[in-house]
Amino acid sequence: MNIQTALLSVSDKTGIVEFAQALAQRGVRLLSTGGTAKLLLQSGLEVTEVAEHTGSPEILDGRVKTLHPKIHGGLLARRDSAEHLKTIEEHGIDRIDLLVVNLYPFRETIAKPDCSFADAVENIDIGGPAMLRAAAKNHGTAEGGVAVVIDPLDYPRVLADIDGPAGAPSYGLRLELAAKVYAHTAAYDGAIAAYLSSLAEAEPAQQASPARNEWPRTLTLQIKQEQALRYGENPHQSAAFYVDQPLQAGLLGSLRQLQGKELSYNNIADADAAWECVRTLQECACVIVKHANPCGVAVADTPEQAYQKAYKTDPTSAFGGIIAFNRPVDVATAQAITSQQFVEVLLAPAYDAEALEVFAAKKNVRVLQIPAGQGANAFDVKRVGGGWLVQTPDDHQLTPAGLKVVTAKAPTEQQMQDLMFAWHVAKYVKSNAIVFTAQGMTVGVGAGQMSRIDSARIASIKASNAGLSLAGSAVASDAFFPFRDGLDVVAEAGATCVIQPGGSVRDDEVIAAADERGIAMVLTDVRHFRH
Repeated sequence: MNIQTALLSVSDKTGIVEFAQALAQRGVRLLSTGGTAKLLLQSGLEVTEVAEHTGSPEILDGRVKTLHPKIHGGLLARRDSAEHLKTIEEHGIDRIDLLVVNLYPFRETIAKPDCSFADAVENIDIGGPAMLRAAAKNHGTAEGGVAVVIDPLDYPRVLADIDGPAGAPSYGLRLELAAKVYAHTAAYDGAIAAYLSSLAEAEPAQQASPARNEWPRTLTLQIKQEQALRYGENPHQSAAFYVDQPLQAGLLGSLRQLQGKELSYNNIADADAAWECVRTLQECACVIVKHANPCGVAVADTPEQAYQKAYKTDPTSAFGGIIAFNRPVDVATAQAITSQQFVEVLLAPAYDAEALEVFAAKKNVRVLQIPAGQGANAFDVKRVGGGWLVQTPDDHQLTPAGLKVVTAKAPTEQQMQDLMFAWHVAKYVKSNAIVFTAQGMTVGVGAGQMSRIDSARIASIKASNAGLSLAGSAVASDAFFPFRDGLDVVAEAGATCVIQPGGSVRDDEVIAAADERGIAMVLTDVRHFRH
């Protein structure tokens, strides 16, 4: 059943003229409305206005134009039903075989800081979703149905099928496009529900730009399955990897796997922990993660130097770890990694051809490339029984100017650099977190303990096991020291300066202990719990 009539009405006009020209060249009759019809007519195409097709003018300032039996009958008539086809013939209704629609830019409109309630409401599309849902419902069977397109990227696929043996989009493509439509309209309606339920004013129409609550009463999430995984955290759990739509460059969801085994649930979780830590460092850096905790982090002049310093922190934990870089990986770095450890996953913005040749000899190593970018999640979520915890991301950026020196001794310039580095790493270590650093590398990491003093002791033990000295090191605590005992442990280990949030009822006791030991201490007034 060939494509005879297409209805085109789009707000995103990317590629629409070229697509319409291609349809016209293939003998397809074009229906259109509004700005799309005007654009196509200006491009020299023969177009029938919807109002002319239906015999009914647009009314109510354009709110009603496609809500008509000649439109919805043409979309909804089943191609495999003799009765449906007879009915539309009796009523003079032509089949519409292809619908190309994308909706009023509601989300873009409400994103404007000066968006009025009236503007928001006028950008709630009615006719568009109605047509999309009708066409998607009638995507049909193998014998024929309506093809519906919302994404300009799908134009070439539709044309390729029209040029194929069947002369029309295949059932497989129509089904895929129909599913895409319902996901799109669900997200669109979700955005409207979120907007309306976020309005803080009882009568928003009276406000030029109505106030909105940060968190709407209804929050709709839409994510797309990237791949089904072999299993979850454990083999008896099933799992899948879903990504945001649209994807933002710079986030793990935009990864491209260059080689290696299929990614597992734990691979992806650990890779995200490594990537978020490394991509937010300005200097050339390497991060090694094991079980979602950085076990080694370093900055240096080259990726290879950064890797060697990070590896020294905890060679034992680095075995089978996730290694991330924020600079392209060269052959020297690749050789250093493969010559001294087993690695599960590598992440970087790019790789030299020679480096990829080195990794190719280790065919199971998963090599991931993440496009550079400043993408950021709008919010973080955590599943709990019967609900969700939703929060803004922990994206606080600390500067030396934001620190408060509370001890008699102030940090030197080098100590300040080490403190800032330690603070950055502590943000990505599970609470309770204690991180020792020196000369741009971690020298001891204590993570995830129920007691902060135990995290401090573990960090010291790990440094000793790695043959590293903590003498003269800087230390970061992700939250305040509740007692002086934690401060005493890091001081006895060799730390000479400390960065911590402060805010304990015993801050004076802890500060006095630092002065007693001749340690410089700065407070951030910000904590970084990570559960």
